[in-house]
Amino acid sequence: MSEGLESREPPSWLTRAEWGMWQAFVNGSEYDLRSGEEELDDPNGDHEWGPDRTVRARVIAHLLLHGPPPLLGRVSSLHVSGARITDVLDLSGGIIEPYFEMRQCRFEREVRMAEARMHTGRLVDCYIPRLEAARLNTDGDLHLPRCSIPEGIKLTDATIGTDLMLNEATVGSGRRIRAIAADGITVSQELQASLLVTDGEVSLRGATVGSSLHMFGTVLRNTKGRYALYAPQMTVEHVASFADANRGRSSQLRDSTTPASGTPVPFTTETGSRWRTKHFECTGGVVLDDGRFGSSLVIENARFELGRDQELSLRRIQTPELNFTPRAPERGLIVLSGATVEKLLDRVGSWPRDQRLWMAGFTYQQAIPKEGHFNVRERLRWLAAATPEYSPLPYEQLALMYRNSGEDTNARAVLLAKQRRRRETLPLVGKVWGYLQDWTVAYGYRPAQAALWMALLWAASAMYFGAHPPDPLKGDESPHWNAALYALDLLLPVITIGQDNAWDPKGGPQWVAAGLILLGWILATTVATGATRLLRRQ
Repeated sequence: MSEGLESREPPSWLTRAEWGMWQAFVNGSEYDLRSGEEELDDPNGDHEWGPDRTVRARVIAHLLLHGPPPLLGRVSSLHVSGARITDVLDLSGGIIEPYFEMRQCRFEREVRMAEARMHTGRLVDCYIPRLEAARLNTDGDLHLPRCSIPEGIKLTDATIGTDLMLNEATVGSGRRIRAIAADGITVSQELQASLLVTDGEVSLRGATVGSSLHMFGTVLRNTKGRYALYAPQMTVEHVASFADANRGRSSQLRDSTTPASGTPVPFTTETGSRWRTKHFECTGGVVLDDGRFGSSLVIENARFELGRDQELSLRRIQTPELNFTPRAPERGLIVLSGATVEKLLDRVGSWPRDQRLWMAGFTYQQAIPKEGHFNVRERLRWLAAATPEYSPLPYEQLALMYRNSGEDTNARAVLLAKQRRRRETLPLVGKVWGYLQDWTVAYGYRPAQAALWMALLWAASAMYFGAHPPDPLKGDESPHWNAALYALDLLLPVITIGQDNAWDPKGGPQWVAAGLILLGWILATTVATGATRLLRRQ
């Protein structure tokens, strides 16, 4: 195939369709083989494309790897629409200098780009049985919008110089378990995978995205394996979004780097008068363990269908903001164990209520309800669902959050709930003592309750001693008898008003006096602790 390498003239062995493609290449112009009828031009359709639309893969490889020089004043490029490509397009290990863009093309066999180097490549609305591109290196974009790739994509350890676009692509449902295998991939700017539909596992283990990851309206399904999205140790420098595709996000779906008409957003009805929302949907487990998200992780209004043994796992993730407002899955677990978040935005209905939430070691600085009202009672139910076995740390974390935001009353309510959960783990004697503390002083977290008990005890003991006055200790030297002051002197520790040491109760009054002194110490200490806590907050 040496003929034509130094000349712009097409080789003699080219077919008519290939001859036209060669001429368009040296001219830098588009070569369009489409019929103009939408049904006949559908690369996924059943209509046969004859010889007038057929080119051989080796001719495309010839142009991309060893193409002729362009005409003077032109830039050579491969820009083909509506072609049927036979055989395997193998560019593995090659250096692809020309820009290439192929639209609505039908590849009969797989495309191989393993370990190839190129500037920018765009395959738009094409049918490709499989794309093998492990360790591919691009200086610019790799675009695959609206492509149908039934046997999946392999981009393991690939390096994309700017953006990777998978918007509206349909990937998987063939023989392979993985729809997209992209472990270790590096995307310097955005990874756009909105409205993507996959059937099989999407693996992004150890992936690095230099800007943002967008999965707006994406549908991930894996009914053959455990995970629909397996992306532990992923790093996204800005935002990772798993959310609705709607009118408000149209600018993110139509990115400025997208070629004109590259990824239209089909949200309008036939009349074009209304936009529809497409939810992010996932059937199968999701693993984002040990992920790092520089600005935020957004899981908004998403739909998860999990098996009983599957998880939405966010173990040990780190992000300044976690926006977590999906619809609560009916089965499976939500796991936040060890995650570190500065701001948690959530809603009540996003969390399971039947002990399918695990968050041991989950730390956050703020918890803000994004929708509706998430009061302290609901937060406590949230913790109860997350701790089928008692653990103090989630309660202390929630109490610290309330205290740091100045909500001391809510903080005390959480710590009181913690003591009540702890009480259930104690032996019988500890439970009895715990109930006594709860009924009397609420474990010290309700000082007003202790003060009320003191007032009731004072009133009751004053009435009792009024009916059963004790004898004076020193006869005529004793002060004037006052039952209320005597009861108050017994009840208040440390402070004395000269009544308790002037009288000598015996029998029943003596036991009542001893009990008052003991209860006075307990209750007064509780009141003092509450007052100290209040002064410290002020």
